[in-house]
Amino acid sequence: MSPEFIIYAWTFGTLAVFALLALWNEHRRRTFEPARQPDTIFRCEKCAAVYTDDPAVERSRCPQCGQTNHPVEF
Repeated sequence: MSPEFIIYAWTFGTLAVFALLALWNEHRRRTFEPARQPDTIFRCEKCAAVYTDDPAVERSRCPQCGQTNHPVEF
């Protein structure tokens, strides 16, 4: 065996081990962590503040001025 082949084999083997560890870690993270609920984005009609609230809320009160607002539709 040539020295180049040994170097390439060790390099490829090390990179393959790191790739497998990263995939395994990502799988474990997705399995054990709770799914994140996306927040609803609101924009105040009175003071133009942009803020977020729970996705189950239809209308939300602005934290700056107290105006009740509808969510922003994209």
